Amino acid sequence: MKRVVLYSQPGCPPCSAAKRFLSARGVEFEYKDVQADPAALQELAALKSRSTPTILVGEEVMIGFDPERLDQMLGVETV
Repeated sequence: MKRVVLYSQPGCPPCSAAKRFLSARGVEFEYKDVQADPAALQELAALKSRSTPTILVGEEVMIGFDPERLDQMLGVETV
């Protein structure tokens, strides 16, 4: 399984949706709060993103939350 990192911040509804989405699929992921963790904010900037959620799956980056694309990134078959 590819490493999954969710860059998020409190009070972000799409971030909460992404977290629920990953948890519902049993995907292990690392949660990084860019407000509380300056290093996570630097990592987010290095990914050329300034917004949350930003989701890293392996080397692939998604800015925002698109459930269908995230399934594809995770290698999940959609019907």
